Formats: sequence, C-alpha cells, structure tokens
Amino acid sequence: MSEPSLPLPPSPPLLVIVSGPSGVGKDAALKRMRELAFPFHFLVTCTTRPKRPDEVDGVDYHFLTTEQFAEMKARGEFLEHAVVYGYDYGNSKREVREALARGQDVVMRIDVQGAATIKRLVPDAVFVFLMPPSMQALEARLRKRRTEPEEYLQIRLHAARLEMNEVDKFDYVIVNEDDALDETAMLLHAIIRAEHCRVRPRCIEL
Repeated sequence: MSEPSLPLPPSPPLLVIVSGPSGVGKDAALKRMRELAFPFHFLVTCTTRPKRPDEVDGVDYHFLTTEQFAEMKARGEFLEHAVVYGYDYGNSKREVREALARGQDVVMRIDVQGAATIKRLVPDAVFVFLMPPSMQALEARLRKRRTEPEEYLQIRLHAARLEMNEVDKFDYVIVNEDDALDETAMLLHAIIRAEHCRVRPRCIEL
C-alpha cells in the first residue's frame, strides 16, 4: 500500500493583469472586487489625467502633475508606463514587489498597450481581457461618462476596435455584460483561484 502524498507547498503569489479597451469597465470591475473584500492587493495606477468628479485620489488613481510623473519616471520607479490618449500612466514597481513579498496576489488594471509591455517583462503574469458585449454597448458606456468631446470619443472607439484584435494574446477573456459587475468580479476571482491550482505554478520575477 502506497503512502499518502504529502501536501503541496503553497502556491506563490500571482501578478494578474486586467486589460481591455477604454470604457469596458476595468475600473468598475476592480472596484467591485474591493467592495466584495477579495484578499488581493489592488495596485493603484499613477496618472496625469485630470480627476473625474466621482474619483478619489489614492483609491482610483494616484493623480500626479506632469512634473511629479516625470520625476518618478526618471528615478525608474515604474514597472511600466505609457501615454494613453495624451496622458501619462504608470504602475509602481516597488508596490508590486512589496505586495508579492507579503504573499499577496497583485491585481492591476492596465490598457492593452501596457499589458503588452508587462507581457515582455513578466511573461508568467496572468493576463485577462475584458470585452464589451458589443461595440454599441461600449459606445453607450463612453457616452454615459460625458467626460470628452465627440471627436475624442470617436478616437477612443477607433482604438477600441483595434484593441479587440489583441485578445488572442491574453490567457482569459471575460465579456463584461451590462449591469453584471458581480458576475465579472466572481469570474476574475475564479480565474485567480484556478491559477493557484496549477501543477506547475507561475513564478513572478521582477
């Protein structure tokens, strides 16, 4: 009679990238995950974009001046950074390392361009693409924001169509249906739990 197998060692923490076109609901999905008290470290992105009325500095984004962002960039503090629709965005390398060192999974939302950068730097990260149910639904969401003029909105929609073609470069895809944030949050949680059940765990090295 064979001896029972020993318990497997704990799975190492993950870096989870949530991406997709502008307006698909990346921010809303992660906000809902925080509200549901999922035990992840949600990385707060730095940006020079103006704060919207319903946003909170340090919670939704770290809102920086152009000068502050440039100083952080010069010091090499960003894991990745990019210019998106005329504004700078970047994610703190130190914050990711500290969370991983604590054994926490790190969840970060990022545009498709930034996700490609992370893929080159950290190929063992988990990449999840959020997709709208349709382009019409995406346009309706962007118009509901009322934060940009028509020509700017059309630029976003054109970019979204191009970004949709990048979905095959991701590990998972979730269709973020209208009024279904709980389902999207639960699917993201399920993906992370499944990843921790891999026989050959991912190894995040920064």
